[in-house]
Amino acid sequence: MSIEKFIADRISNPKLDKGNISKPIVKIGIIGIALGVSVMFLTVSIVLGFKKEIVNRITGLTTDLVISNINVNSSNEPEPIYLKPDSLKKVKDLPFVDHIQTTAFKNGIIKTETENEGVVLKGVTENYNFDFIKKHLIEGRLPLFAKNEASKDVLISSSLAERLNLKVNEKMLVYFISQHEVYDSVVGDMIIKYEQRSRNFTICGVFKTSFSDFDNSLSFVDLRQIQRLNYWNADQVGNYEIRIKEFEKLNANLETVQEILGYSYNVNSVKELYSNIFIWLDKLDINGIIIIVLMIVVATINMITALLILILERTNMVGLVKALGMDNAQVRKIFLLISLKLVGKGLLWGNVIGITACLLQQYFKIIKLDSSVYYVEYVAIDINWLYFLGLNIGTFIACFIMLFLPTLIITKLTPIKTLKFD
Repeated sequence: MSIEKFIADRISNPKLDKGNISKPIVKIGIIGIALGVSVMFLTVSIVLGFKKEIVNRITGLTTDLVISNINVNSSNEPEPIYLKPDSLKKVKDLPFVDHIQTTAFKNGIIKTETENEGVVLKGVTENYNFDFIKKHLIEGRLPLFAKNEASKDVLISSSLAERLNLKVNEKMLVYFISQHEVYDSVVGDMIIKYEQRSRNFTICGVFKTSFSDFDNSLSFVDLRQIQRLNYWNADQVGNYEIRIKEFEKLNANLETVQEILGYSYNVNSVKELYSNIFIWLDKLDINGIIIIVLMIVVATINMITALLILILERTNMVGLVKALGMDNAQVRKIFLLISLKLVGKGLLWGNVIGITACLLQQYFKIIKLDSSVYYVEYVAIDINWLYFLGLNIGTFIACFIMLFLPTLIITKLTPIKTLKFD
């Protein structure tokens, strides 16, 4: 054992370190690091968890990639699209494609005895992936799809049901404005004709995702209902929705699909369709970085303060060991070893506190949120062990570098001055 380590162990031994002024300061430094690390763990886990939960809810209600018609009609509703079997097969065979489903949207107005309310009907087929909706189904069942006729089932959100006092198995009357081309004998040409149409649906179930942007108006019906309302044939749909296997490769996958289909179709990602939400999520990263930087700064300042007090309290010892032949580097090493030992204790307790808090929130969801504001009912946690390791290493390196600063005072202390200190 080196003499520097021996002296450092003697100084930092709590049994031998009694009655010193530095003792409570050192404890405060350790507590500061522990709290800083635990707050950093919670910050990273909450930011990652919140973003993951929001992305899962958006893609669960929509999809990852959407193929649509490049044209938009005068009513701002998409024109129908039809992919040839060979083009569709090329897309399906792509290695990153997990699932493809056909959908269409139609705006309507729900009419009850006392209220009128706008609604967006999403037409789906039996091939639609309802896995996400199943997790959030609070009453009733999913729509049933018959082979020979369009289903009259409609799946609505809980917020819509509450506002209009709608119940499962009740009828829901919806009015639409449809348009189609007809021949006008007066002008001798085809014209666009607008007409009011209605459908009487039966409420089969109620879902609640707590994502108000969708829950306020979104409902699910049989795609064939939308096709009939829009005078489309059985092959025409509003969109082809693609679920990919790795969301992190979204942009690269979009370019691949666009290359296959050419520019006769629109290929958009969920990030483009709901850019305002994803811009908001990206800003959360900045908040997280600011908190982490502040916590590291606070932790290093605490340790610098503790180390300065340790050095000043043992000025006589510094002079004595210098008089016995130690150089500045050896004396600095003593106090660096003490500081690193204290930093290690702080990191250990910070890991214990931070990881325990993350696990408790992840499994028991102790802290709740207002879903109308935050889109989720609780503080979401996503534990990333690689990030935790990086935070530990980063905090240790930052503290180690900053601890060199207070040890510079040792070079200014001489045996003559320090031994006369008392």
